[in-house]
Amino acid sequence: MSQRFPYPPIAPYDHGWLDTGEGHRIYWELCGNPDGIPVVFLHGGPGGGCSAFQRQMFDPDRYRILLFDQRGCGRSTPHAALANNTTWHLVADIERLRVMTGAQKWMVFGGSWGSTLALAYAQAHPDHVSALVLRGIFTLRRAELLWYYQDGASWLFPDLWEQFVAPIAPDERGDLMAAYHRRLTGPDPEVQMKAAVAWSVWEGRTITLLPASDTIIQHADPRYALAFSRIENHYFINAGWLDEGQLIRDVGRIRDIPAIIVQGRYDVTTPMRTAWDLHRAWPEADFRIIDTAAHAMTEPGILSALLDATDTMAGRLA
Repeated sequence: MSQRFPYPPIAPYDHGWLDTGEGHRIYWELCGNPDGIPVVFLHGGPGGGCSAFQRQMFDPDRYRILLFDQRGCGRSTPHAALANNTTWHLVADIERLRVMTGAQKWMVFGGSWGSTLALAYAQAHPDHVSALVLRGIFTLRRAELLWYYQDGASWLFPDLWEQFVAPIAPDERGDLMAAYHRRLTGPDPEVQMKAAVAWSVWEGRTITLLPASDTIIQHADPRYALAFSRIENHYFINAGWLDEGQLIRDVGRIRDIPAIIVQGRYDVTTPMRTAWDLHRAWPEADFRIIDTAAHAMTEPGILSALLDATDTMAGRLA
């Protein structure tokens, strides 16, 4: 595969805030061709927010691109809020945004947590999904969470793991997600922020095959880290409000939807075992393994594969 580069930077042609009626205002923006193929971009985290770079995954002449900051993060308000913030609240928000834009069907693009949300939304509303492009598959099974936040990835990054567990007393380390939850939702802002940065930086340092300073700097930013860590931890201790294995179990609901799955072989954050399990349950989906990549969308092999995927889908959906 030859190395590809993102489409040129573009600005939104429209943007605003969606009032959910449940205490949250959701920032959204539309980019590209107003008459193009509708696509919604689902960012990671949860709690990561969307960015200008994400607009560049799509041919702006062929796609009408909707990006939005999920509840509690980015430009959505209130910042880092956990009330009325679950997978199913976000699925409802996506459907509200689809209706708002007038799209009968749209393509759903999601990586990491965005792949989780894309699968949940598509399985809830298969008639409104024209295609799926998924990257770094994550389904919130208990083993996936324990691998990254208890025992597994720690064997590959023992030096970084020491910094991750540093805010947690040794006698609480038997359940790190619960220990972090107590700090991230506790009353002491200094304790909360220390935990937030440690949680966020652990991910920022381990999502790329090689160290990426820009990613680490973003994850260390206090405002970013607070929303990212509080919301991620809130979702993970609640298993995403999903039954164990639900998203792979219910793949039959979306079997007929065209799909491309992109997975880095050396992904430590969302290891390839989950993508492989999804592939075995859903052989109709086009499964692409990137042998020179870990997790991040910005890694050259993954970036090229995603651009190829959105171009392929544009040809199919035009």
